[in-house]
Amino acid sequence: MAPLEVLMVGTGEYTTGFVGGGMSGSDKKVGVVGLTLFDLRRRGKVGKLSMVGVSGNKFPAIREHLHKNISQVYNGLDVAFEEYPKEGKRDPDSYKTAIDALPKGSAITIFTPDTTHYPIALYAIERGIHVLITKPAVKLLEHHQKLLEAARKHNVFVYVEHHKRYDPAYADARYRSQKLGDFNYFYSYMSQPKSQLETFKAWAGVDSDISYYLNSHHIDVNESMVPDFKPLKVTASAAEGIATDLGCAEGTEDTITLLVDWVKKDDPKKRATGVYTASWTAPQKAGVHSNQYFHYMASKGEVRVNQAKRGYDVTDDEGGLLWYNPFYMKYAPDEEGNFAGQTGYGYISFEKFVDAVNGLNAGKVILDELDKRGLPTLKNTLATGAILEAGRRSLDEKRPIEIVEEAGIWSLK
Repeated sequence: MAPLEVLMVGTGEYTTGFVGGGMSGSDKKVGVVGLTLFDLRRRGKVGKLSMVGVSGNKFPAIREHLHKNISQVYNGLDVAFEEYPKEGKRDPDSYKTAIDALPKGSAITIFTPDTTHYPIALYAIERGIHVLITKPAVKLLEHHQKLLEAARKHNVFVYVEHHKRYDPAYADARYRSQKLGDFNYFYSYMSQPKSQLETFKAWAGVDSDISYYLNSHHIDVNESMVPDFKPLKVTASAAEGIATDLGCAEGTEDTITLLVDWVKKDDPKKRATGVYTASWTAPQKAGVHSNQYFHYMASKGEVRVNQAKRGYDVTDDEGGLLWYNPFYMKYAPDEEGNFAGQTGYGYISFEKFVDAVNGLNAGKVILDELDKRGLPTLKNTLATGAILEAGRRSLDEKRPIEIVEEAGIWSLK
C-alpha cells in the first residue's frame, strides 16, 4: 500500500507558524501541522504532502520560512509540498482542486476559520477522503450530525483535533476520574494573551468566538470523562470592551463563561454542573502563552490539574520570566539533530489520526472500533458540539438554551 497522502488545508499559524508576512509571535513559531507531518513522512507513516490556501503568492515566503526554521534546524528535514493555488493566483475554492487531486483514501487536515470547516470537510468526505478538523469541528450541531452521517455513508474517518486529551496530566486525570463515582462539578479556565487578537482579527467576533476556540478544549475533556452523563441546558455570560478597544469587530467578547447543567443518563435524579471559562484578553506578559486548568469533583473524590506553568521556567533579559510547555510541542532537536518532539501531545494527536486512517485503509479496523477507542471522533464529540452552539445562542438570544437528545438525534431549544 502506498504511503498516505495528506493535504494541509490552511497555511497559517497552526500549520506553518507563518503569520502576517513572518514568523508567529506565539508559541507556535514553526507551526504544528506541517512540522509534524514532515516528521511523520521521515518516519514513513505518510507520503506525498500538499498545502492549500486562498492566495498562491504566500507560498514562496512560506517555503523560505520552513527551510530556514525547520529544514536547517532539524538535520535537513524534507519540507517539500505541492501548493494550491499556484503563485500569482487567488482562489477561495482552491481547496476543491487540491482535494480532487488526492487519491481516494487520502487525508486532509483543516486549520481554517470555523465557518469554513463544514463545506471543506463535507467536500472531502463525499470524495472518500479522511478528515482531521481542528476544534471546534463545526459551529452548528446540525452540521456536526450531517458530517457524521456522511462519514458513515462513505466509510471515512473524521477526527476532531482535541489534543488536550493527550496531555499526560489530563489523560491520567481522565483515567483516575473513572474511579471517583458520579460526576458532580467541573470548573475550567483557559486563556491566551491579547496579542492573539491581532493574529485572529480577521475572524475574531465575526466568524467565531473565544468559547468555540478555547472552551472547546475543556468541554471535550469533561465530556470524555463522563460518558454516562449528558448536557441538558446551557446559560452563557460574556465580558466585553477590551477586544473592541483593540480594533476587533463591535460585539467581540473578551471572556465567555458557559454554565451547563448535566444529568446522568440512567438516573435523572443525579445532576451535575459544568462551568467553562475562556478568554483571549489575558495580560501580554503573563509568563505563559495559555493558562489552562480545571477542577473536577465527583461523589467519591476530586481532581485538580493546573497545566499552565509545568514546573519549568526560563528567564532572560528580553522576555523576563517565561513558563514553556515542551509537553505540547518539544522543538529542541535530538543529539543527531533530528526533530525530537514525537512525545509531545500536539504531535501524538496527529499520529493517532494517521495510524487510525492507515489501519482503516488496510482493513485492520472499522469506524465503530475507532469510536470505541475513545478517540475524539464526530460521534464522541457530539455533546461538545451541542454545548458550544448552545452557548453562542444563549449569548445572542439572552436566554438559557436546552439540549435535547432523542433516539440519537440532538437538537437545541
